[in-house]
Amino acid sequence: MRWDGQAITADDGALPGLGRMAGLVRTVRTPEFAGVTFHEVLAKSALSKVPGESRMPFTWTINPYRGCSHACSYCFARPSHRYLDMNPGEDFDSQIVVKMNVAEVLRAELAKPSWTGDAVALGTNTDPYQRAEGRYRLMPGIIDALETSRTPFSILTKGTLLRRDLPRLTQAAERVDVGIGVSLAFVDEDLQQAVEPGTPTPRARLDLIRAARAAGLPCGVMIAPVLPWLTDSTDHLTRLLDAVHEAGATGATVLPLFLKPGTREWFMAWLRRDHPERVAGYERVYAGGSYASRAYRDWLWARVRPLLVERGFASAGHRSQARASGHARTAWHPETRPEGAAPDEGAYPAGSLVQRRGPGPTTSRPGESASVAEVLF
Repeated sequence: MRWDGQAITADDGALPGLGRMAGLVRTVRTPEFAGVTFHEVLAKSALSKVPGESRMPFTWTINPYRGCSHACSYCFARPSHRYLDMNPGEDFDSQIVVKMNVAEVLRAELAKPSWTGDAVALGTNTDPYQRAEGRYRLMPGIIDALETSRTPFSILTKGTLLRRDLPRLTQAAERVDVGIGVSLAFVDEDLQQAVEPGTPTPRARLDLIRAARAAGLPCGVMIAPVLPWLTDSTDHLTRLLDAVHEAGATGATVLPLFLKPGTREWFMAWLRRDHPERVAGYERVYAGGSYASRAYRDWLWARVRPLLVERGFASAGHRSQARASGHARTAWHPETRPEGAAPDEGAYPAGSLVQRRGPGPTTSRPGESASVAEVLF
């Protein structure tokens, strides 16, 4: 999304440069969100089509916000802020673009005769339940539009504000498939707050998983990203997976850190400040580019897979089930599964993505553990 074509006018409060761009309605600053600036736009479209050559396991996405106050130093969406003529560092964390009319535009798009009811993914770029959602409340209208049009959808989030919408999501799940995914990579709260200072605590996200399951919704967990030498010990992974299992997650998957250009520079700056003794190791592991080296991925997968199996989170067998159902493409996390990875490495966890195209709920019943085949489409 670039600024042009998003809205009509910009007021005089816009940051230097932004006022010259079509698409900006107004710029808002408020004491409640100290250090954060909201740029309100009127979007011409709500649905974004994923390019056909992409390895993402979905065709359509919705991003009600651009930029994210979660401020995760590793976020792979950071480079997207360059399309707004902003930097992927401080600007990504503090300059938040809000699509004020996203629900209204979405309803119009879903009402078109050409819409076939394909599954839609939210939270694949920036988090729809970041703090801004408490102010703007865009998600209730989006959920209602998807439910009314019988469009299956999934949400991936770190934001515990999703609890506010659990009644609405439960209602929607009676008519369409609904997938819920929670991202949680830390047990140590001090480290979590250092790496992703704007996110809810691990305890709060575990409570969110419990609440989603108590509401009868599936909830898969992305143990991502695993940080070499910081969160990849057997002790840390065991404690985290035990906590996720106890919370009732329908699935879990583990992914190593992914450092694309634009994110790499920001994360490595944090690493040099907080853990300078680890910089040389990261430079070795990521010497080949954005992905961790094959040797590291193999080592991590060998450590993780038995832990997943012990807790019922293994995804073995999904490939044959997927082929039998005619869905040959595995649901891998966007941009994080390199060539040569193990077949199950990086798959979306059960419950986090919806399987079907078109109307009719098929997600797992309360208390059931969904197979990985149920998150494919």
